[in-house]
Amino acid sequence: MWKRFLLIFFVLLLTAGTVAGIKFLQIRTMMAAPPPAFPPETVTTAVVAAARWEQSLTAVGSCVPVQGVTVAAERPGRVSRIAFEAGSGVAAGELLVELASETEEAELRAAEADLALAESDFQRMVSLNSRGIVAQADYDAAKSRRQQLAARVASLGALLGKKEVRAPFAGRLGIRQVNLGQIMKEGDPIVSLQRLDPIYVNFTLPQQDLAHLATGMAVEIGADTLAAPAAGSLTTIDPELDPATRAVLVQATVPNPGELLRPGMFVTVRVLLPEATEVLTVPATAVLYAPYSDSVFVVEEKKNEQTGESGLALRQQFVELGERRGDFVAVAKGLKEGEEVASTGVFKLRNGQAVTVDNALAPEFSLTPSPENK
Repeated sequence: MWKRFLLIFFVLLLTAGTVAGIKFLQIRTMMAAPPPAFPPETVTTAVVAAARWEQSLTAVGSCVPVQGVTVAAERPGRVSRIAFEAGSGVAAGELLVELASETEEAELRAAEADLALAESDFQRMVSLNSRGIVAQADYDAAKSRRQQLAARVASLGALLGKKEVRAPFAGRLGIRQVNLGQIMKEGDPIVSLQRLDPIYVNFTLPQQDLAHLATGMAVEIGADTLAAPAAGSLTTIDPELDPATRAVLVQATVPNPGELLRPGMFVTVRVLLPEATEVLTVPATAVLYAPYSDSVFVVEEKKNEQTGESGLALRQQFVELGERRGDFVAVAKGLKEGEEVASTGVFKLRNGQAVTVDNALAPEFSLTPSPENK
């Protein structure tokens, strides 16, 4: 019995050794064989370029009108005429609202009649005084009465003029706040009036930036309503800093011919400094962002060790990034001018991968991108 078991054991051992030997030979053959060749990946590329970037200070601000008031009634009265359309533009001195003035007109006519009589009496006194047949007191009384009535006529004329509410300056009107026939009191609002071109932009900067500021500096204003940044100039630097925030209030004046900037609007502000910095730039889409370090893929000639042929391959290069502007980002370390990097789809690339370059569909990159070229 034990001889049978021994024979079975040797047969099993021989079978296992044979299978192990065959597998060993197969694995060694596979390890010796060259790795499979993957087809090259098609990429778009961009050249690392040197640029001169102006230095700037950025902030957020709000628009305020150069001139802005709520037009109000100076005298009480009933609204007899509304001469404007809400939201329309008006010229300086243009009639907005007319108040009923029948009583004042009647008083003015009466005062003018009294003045005419006083003028006639005074001229008579002048004639008599020249002949010395009138007392000096009577002459002075006639002269004083004429002056009093002339002042009353002027006062009533000025009062009558206040029954017509006119635009104090040229601008754009807001929403109408009065109705025809409404009884108004002194100071009741009629309509807001804003001068929109040019327009002020107020913003704050920290105190450490105060040394770089000077009136006349160029300013760029960005807003949702603008297709491209609007150019303006820095016109006022507040001499006093906010003691709570240690920030300085700055005001820029911006031409606004299309009235796309409106009072109260939120805007971004960039103050252009006279200094400029030389930087190397690449498209922001060429950067593979990662928590440990950012990198780009440099496209360069590389010889295939198996076939001996030369071709394009990728080299992953870690970089240190700087400021970003538009579609570009500055590279502080890691690249040289003139190097070619993959510009799109970098998340699917890997180090050492063979590639071919096709820039037929490469996107256009701009420092001032707009929706039209996106």
